[in-house]
Amino acid sequence: MERILRIKDILKITGMSNSTIYELIKSNEFPRPKRLGKRAVGWLPEDIKNWLDSRPLGGSWEDINE
Repeated sequence: MERILRIKDILKITGMSNSTIYELIKSNEFPRPKRLGKRAVGWLPEDIKNWLDSRPLGGSWEDINE
């Protein structure tokens, strides 16, 4: 059985803030968490890995000035 990632894990993995994660969920740009209980949610590691893999690679700083 896979380990369930909680919000603290997601924040460490992505480097994003709590509010940013939930804004992305609301706009369907981040995987929705699975309900674990009345007030607990978590993410499957595979869902987060797939999301990270789908993100574009960062460009160079020179690209910003063009």
